Amino acid sequence: MAAAPSRCLLVTGPPGVGKTTLVMRVLETLRSSHPHLAVRGFYTREVRENGERVGFEVVTLDGRSGPLASSRISRFPESVRWPTVGKYKVDVASLESLALPELQVKEDTDLFIIDEVGKMELFSSAFFPAVMRVMESNIPVLATIPLPRYGRDIPGVARLRNHPGADVFTLNTGNRDTMRESIYNQLSRLMQKR
Repeated sequence: MAAAPSRCLLVTGPPGVGKTTLVMRVLETLRSSHPHLAVRGFYTREVRENGERVGFEVVTLDGRSGPLASSRISRFPESVRWPTVGKYKVDVASLESLALPELQVKEDTDLFIIDEVGKMELFSSAFFPAVMRVMESNIPVLATIPLPRYGRDIPGVARLRNHPGADVFTLNTGNRDTMRESIYNQLSRLMQKR
């Protein structure tokens, strides 16, 4: 059964525009107005050393974290076999161990947070099918996706963007506050229907 329209809110925009920050602020506001909200999911955050980005980590909403990608290969000897995105080697096993349990569709879930569905995450053969099960579950989803590069979208991301139950919000520095309010209002209405 396909998800009802507007149940899957996808936030996109250029790197560094604040997609993750927007998602986390919306979640924080939702949790304060709906204290018993059952939320599942994860977000990604940068790992920095001496002011330089050296990788990314996956963080579950209950605070567990692990590496997603690193430019510091020597730290992970097994990384010679990992797929590459730019200067980063992607730790697919770490992503799967943290993200996949969070993408299990369970009846008591009120909202899924998926930050992000991008090139690194899609190296996992199990990740995209799990995201699609969430999208089709009729449980509201707030997710982030990258903008198409050079006019071309990543195939999995294109499927999400074109999903009949998805609304895409394109974030920029000028619309962040109004976009956050709009997304919060839409999700809040969905929470009241549950």
